[in-house]
Amino acid sequence: MTTDQRPVLDEVRRGMIPAHIYHDEEIFRLERERLFGRAWVFVAHESEVPVPGDYVVRRVLADSFIIARGEDGQVRALFNMCLHRGMQVCRAELGNASHFRCPYHGWSYRNDGRLAGLPFHRDAYGGEAGFPRKGQALLPAPSLASHNGLIFISLDPDAPPLRDYLGDFTFYLDYYTKQSAGGIELRGPQRWRIKANWKIGAENFAGDMYHTPHTHTSVVEIGLFREPKAEKRKDGCTYWAGNGGGTTYKLPPGTLEERLRYVGYPDVMIERMKRGWSREQLDVVGRDGFMISAASVFPNLSLVHNWPRVEDSEDVLPFISIRTWQPVGPDETEVLSWFAVDAEAPEEFKALSYKAYLMCFGSTGMFEQDDVENWVSLTSTAAGTMARRLLLNSRMGLLGDGTPVTPALGPDRFAGPGEAHVGYGEYNQRQLLARWADYLEGAGR
Repeated sequence: MTTDQRPVLDEVRRGMIPAHIYHDEEIFRLERERLFGRAWVFVAHESEVPVPGDYVVRRVLADSFIIARGEDGQVRALFNMCLHRGMQVCRAELGNASHFRCPYHGWSYRNDGRLAGLPFHRDAYGGEAGFPRKGQALLPAPSLASHNGLIFISLDPDAPPLRDYLGDFTFYLDYYTKQSAGGIELRGPQRWRIKANWKIGAENFAGDMYHTPHTHTSVVEIGLFREPKAEKRKDGCTYWAGNGGGTTYKLPPGTLEERLRYVGYPDVMIERMKRGWSREQLDVVGRDGFMISAASVFPNLSLVHNWPRVEDSEDVLPFISIRTWQPVGPDETEVLSWFAVDAEAPEEFKALSYKAYLMCFGSTGMFEQDDVENWVSLTSTAAGTMARRLLLNSRMGLLGDGTPVTPALGPDRFAGPGEAHVGYGEYNQRQLLARWADYLEGAGR
């Protein structure tokens, strides 16, 4: 019997979060069925499967998919389950293969999913008369699409077009994934599990600038960043557009070129950005002085862009990371974290950028360790009886009557789409959880 969750969802929509949603079996069951069974979920990047035969194996909760580039050059997502007795066809995480052979009874499939052969076909089935092989193939993902090389799948065959789902957030995705015509290339993923609910990380990356001065004070104190105080985050803005949102830093005065050099980009990369980005995308940085930082796309894709010091130098180097918060259960998340870099960047830049990524994020990164300590504590505390009596206040940035503490930036101050606010606020977390509530109520799309 399903408990009526409407009172919980109504509280979430007004910014008062019932604490138990971060550790609740029934909520997780609804997420599995109504959210991850219908939303678009990032699974891979085309650079991970560059040539025919390349594949990686990725999951959407319990469903395993082979993301493979067939001999025809087309990328497919194939459900990783043999048509015979249900064994996983591919047990390796990545590789290159023209065929996949089930280890249980030896049925084999081409890398486009078509059944190629089975042992003792005539003896066991009477040949084609008993079991015709033509038309037999591994199940494809119900919906598959890509944007800037990012491959998404949906378990809903009637999912809206990916571009419509992403909406205006595609404007911001270009900062991470299209710094040149060559796009990005990925390294990884690193993969590890944390005893924390998946929503916490997605919310944090979507817009939590408020935690930086407290959780990450030590990162600034040891000199990893040029900015003297973590409180600098309040000078940036948060933005939400389409189905995603993120945070920015406020850059010092200067031209577009000076501001991009300030975060560590060499001139050769800056020239490519100027050719590839729209006038409005360039204006967010050059005219308005905002540089994108962390962001989340609903439900569980996050991105980060930052520029720590590397080696023994005053110079900084930017890095980009892409990650997913893969739910394992209500109290456990598998994190997949990729290093991403412009495919046309100089090799020296790629090497130093990777080093910057490893220092900050990934399984051993300094930011990572700070964050997870908080998220694990939150999740374990949410499991108790008292958590069901507590509403967490997520109304930062709003006055009592719902008026924003700071008005949204107009187009003269922020050239990007969506709604942007300077200073601390939980606008983005509320937007993300409002979409979560819509899906759990069955109305999300």
